[in-house]
Amino acid sequence: MSLSLPAHDWYKPPEGAEKLWIGLALLWCFVLSLMMPYWHFRGKQNSRGEAYAVTPAAFQQRTEAFVAANKVGERDGMPVVEPAPGGDAYLTARMWAWYPILKLRQGETYRVHLSSLDLQHGFSLQPLNMNFQVLPGYDHVLTLTPTSKGVFTIVCNEFCGIGHEAMIGKIIVE
Repeated sequence: MSLSLPAHDWYKPPEGAEKLWIGLALLWCFVLSLMMPYWHFRGKQNSRGEAYAVTPAAFQQRTEAFVAANKVGERDGMPVVEPAPGGDAYLTARMWAWYPILKLRQGETYRVHLSSLDLQHGFSLQPLNMNFQVLPGYDHVLTLTPTSKGVFTIVCNEFCGIGHEAMIGKIIVE
């Protein structure tokens, strides 16, 4: 089989229903382009929290100091930590775990620092459907006030390698 040029009259301009569908597609692209600034400024999916540049090693040191100062127990080999109400809590993403398990109090406000030590991870708090991208080199600070008691699961929703499906963490609210 050899390459050959198409016939001289191969192109036919759109007509009838084709014009309608092309017009609808262009109109939809225009509408979505206008919605992007709206979603950015008025939508609730963008973090309104703080973010700081940090090295993964420095964030790990902060997390380890936080765990040492606030550890209240252990669950399946993972430390359970309870920060003071109104205080800072540190949560680290790393292949393939969320470290440590946070124990929070209902109705109290916490500043949760999130960062990754290795790759981009996704922080998805279930069943609340709270989603956030966690990047290495950044300390993202989210202000959280738990409104209901229970055990909430943190799922990594950004593929991070062969152990991705096991990357599950916990936040306990009492």
